[in-house]
Amino acid sequence: MLLDIVVPTVNAKAQLPGVLRTLATAGVSLGNLIICDGGSNDGTVELAQSVGARVVTAPPGRGTQLAVGALAGSGGWLLFLHADTTLAEGWLKTVARFISEPANASRAGYFRFALDDRAPAARRLESLVALRCELFALPYGDQGLLIAREFYRKLGGFRDWPLMEDVELVRRIGRARLVALPVAAITSAQRYRRNGYLRQSLRNLGLLSLYFLGVPPATLDKWYRG
Repeated sequence: MLLDIVVPTVNAKAQLPGVLRTLATAGVSLGNLIICDGGSNDGTVELAQSVGARVVTAPPGRGTQLAVGALAGSGGWLLFLHADTTLAEGWLKTVARFISEPANASRAGYFRFALDDRAPAARRLESLVALRCELFALPYGDQGLLIAREFYRKLGGFRDWPLMEDVELVRRIGRARLVALPVAAITSAQRYRRNGYLRQSLRNLGLLSLYFLGVPPATLDKWYRG
């Protein structure tokens, strides 16, 4: 399977082992992993290099890093993942099945959103995200994105944005060409635990609303990190 897994990182040494386990337990060579680093100083790059992943660098910003990472590979398919996201058991079979269907060469797949938290609030948020995807065809980057390289190229790839690059790309893909994959993408709930589920969810919704109202992604990123 000619698949490049692209992961953007900035000081992600603590999260990266989860991605490495996701690939190793599925029998995927870490040579298929492309780490696009945005200036880590915590040993992220050294860890990635020590396990045989390909490492490239780019200015910090998810959109920029994802775009640069995609260009660094040559596989016919791309799987974009966040550094704090792992995939549930059986993901590789699901990916292989998707790739084997000729019609999916002009579609993109995304995984079911899940959090690594047993709290009831996490289950409620997962249900809301599932509803968002069903009603608005709007998966986020923490759900992964599986897409043929040629289709990605024709779409124009990720924009050079620090935030909302995932929303912008899936809107270009469009509802009719998005496919929900029956495997969970399990993301760290650290931000929700730290800020509170309700507060963080409302903050995310507010940023999305401001994006649709035309506020520049760079401005939104400053507010997001502030």
